[in-house]
Amino acid sequence: MYGTPHTISDVMTQTVAAVGRRAPFKEIVQLMQDWQVSALPVIEGEGQVVGVVSEADLLPKEELRDDPDGEPLQPVDAARAAALTAGDLMSSPAVTLRAAATLAEAARIMAREGVKRLPVVDDSGLLAGIVSRADLLRVFLRDDEDIAEEVRHEIASYLFPPPSSTVQVEVHDGVVTLTGRVRDTALVPVAARLVRAVEGVVDVGFDLAPNSGTQ
Repeated sequence: MYGTPHTISDVMTQTVAAVGRRAPFKEIVQLMQDWQVSALPVIEGEGQVVGVVSEADLLPKEELRDDPDGEPLQPVDAARAAALTAGDLMSSPAVTLRAAATLAEAARIMAREGVKRLPVVDDSGLLAGIVSRADLLRVFLRDDEDIAEEVRHEIASYLFPPPSSTVQVEVHDGVVTLTGRVRDTALVPVAARLVRAVEGVVDVGFDLAPNSGTQ
């Protein structure tokens, strides 16, 4: 499929910073700063992901420190403000993703859960990597000609085979355009759906006319 990254395993970061349940508050902050991340998986045993601790979990302590006599914190935030370890701070159970999941699945989960990154686990639930919003967006850096080759060979040649159809595929800044004449114009909506599913495609347009004497 011309190098298309279809699953999370194609784009995830395999070297992951993580902490154990007993990791102290300051160690968590230092690790986030060193790795330039906003959240860390919390693991136990051989790497079982049991939770995630994020910047949002750490902020109540700063809020309480800044104004100890101010408006009382919500119970959850008050507990986190008093927490000293990752096990007390973390959100649990962790929202995780399998390496075989699609990029679209990851995007939907991130949007639904309101998170910027997801731990990736293997079939045993052990930490295998992490995927971020930036990782998902990397597919849009894919070369235009690479996209065009996939569309030509994987879609156009099957839906609109020559000589009954003559279709040209052009891609500019991720926008795919199919032009020419086709035997069956009823297949154009199918082509549109398949082309939009190609990783890196921003949009798709058509200028396809029926061959004389065909549908």
